[in-house]
Amino acid sequence: MVAAALAERWDLPRAKEKFNSRITEGRIAPGGPRVVLMTPLTYMNESGKSAGPARGSKKIPLEKVIAVYDEIDLPFGEIRTRMGGGAAGHNGVKSLKQGFGSADFWRVRIGVDRPDSTDPERVAGYVLGKFSESREQVEELIDDAARETERLVERIAAGETGE
Repeated sequence: MVAAALAERWDLPRAKEKFNSRITEGRIAPGGPRVVLMTPLTYMNESGKSAGPARGSKKIPLEKVIAVYDEIDLPFGEIRTRMGGGAAGHNGVKSLKQGFGSADFWRVRIGVDRPDSTDPERVAGYVLGKFSESREQVEELIDDAARETERLVERIAAGETGE
């Protein structure tokens, strides 16, 4: 949902299927930085199989890659960015690390909270199910995450990441 919001915000061309993903590219604004926006068509825990080859083909330096994903270990609505780090049990992040050959990529972690269970089936059902929050709260979360991602793209393009 965040990728779709960014593609619309940046007025990117319609995505094409390549690298087992939907991929589009362009500038975030006239004269702004170029971006490649992709959403894997694989299962989340195999996303590195799409993202790794796409990054290689497009020759994108790993320190300019941003993974945007839901995070059950953050409260709903909380958004955090960071460079690198562990996967914290997130199978999609593990797959990206494997596909890229390194964990040194940017992350935009979007808090969706966690269910009152540690049962893997209930957790999976929670993450893959519909939000229990109102439509307005979800739309605000998507907008906030898109805005935070856009700020990070601009910081990276300007070399202001503090890394």
